[in-house]
Order: sequence, then C-alpha cells, then structure tokens
Amino acid sequence: MRLHIVIEELQFSERELAGELSAVAIRHRAEHEIHRTAQDLAVWSQDHLRELDALAPRFGVAAGRGRRDRWARLPRGRRVRGVVGRLPDPGLRLLRDLRRLHQLAAGVSVDWELLAQGAQAAREPELLDLAAHCHPGTLRQLRWTNAMLKVLSPQILAG
Repeated sequence: MRLHIVIEELQFSERELAGELSAVAIRHRAEHEIHRTAQDLAVWSQDHLRELDALAPRFGVAAGRGRRDRWARLPRGRRVRGVVGRLPDPGLRLLRDLRRLHQLAAGVSVDWELLAQGAQAAREPELLDLAAHCHPGTLRQLRWTNAMLKVLSPQILAG
C-alpha cells in the first residue's frame, strides 16, 4: 500500500493552504469579507489536518509531518513567479493572493480525491470516511476563491 504518500502530501498541502489563508487574512485585513472568510477557511484546513493527523500513524506517517520528498522525485513543470512582479497596487495584490489560494485549494482537492480513491481500493473505510467528510469543505474553499476572483477581477483589472 502506498497510501502514506498521499497522506503525507495531504498533510503538507492542507498545512500550506491553512498558512496561506491566514497570511491573506492578515495582508488584507482592510477588506472585511476577505479577512473574515480567509480566517474561517484557514480553521477548516486546520481541522482537516487535525483529523488527518489522528489517522496518519496507522499508515506509517508521523502526525503533523507532511513531506513532499516522495512526490518531489517525480518530474514537475517549471514554476514561474507571477508576471506582475512586485505589486504596489492593493487590488492586484489581492488578485494575486486569491489566485494562489485557488491553486492551493485545487491541489488539496485533488489530494482528497486521491486519498478517497486509494482508500476505496485498499478497503480502508476510516480514510474513505475522512475524505468524504473533509473534501466538501475544500470544495467550498475552492468555490469561494473562484467567486471572489470573478467578482473582483473585472473592477480591479479594468480600473
């Protein structure tokens, strides 16, 4: 069984998403809706991580550790920084941050899907239940970032 690889990746991804959501909440505290919602969504990722950490040792993964080294050996595309560079405009910074959150949430969503599929194939009902419980929260995080990008981008980019 290789479920430990997905569990480690999911631990890392959820931790990264929670951290970035918290950072966005701080950076954009003047935007009340962004600030409060990002804080709430960070708590969701922290809750997912706690629940995942509770089951991780059963699969040979230390709780609270998510490593990427197993996945890092696989070929990856080149990561490119945003074309905007340093962004003095707060609106552009917000769009950049929302775009990053959307990408992170999409990655976490894929990880939950992988875990669910692997758990089903390995007949691990606890992991399957965990994925069924946590993945909808990640999908809501993804929908929020998408909605904010759709609402804010026209006025910021055309302004």
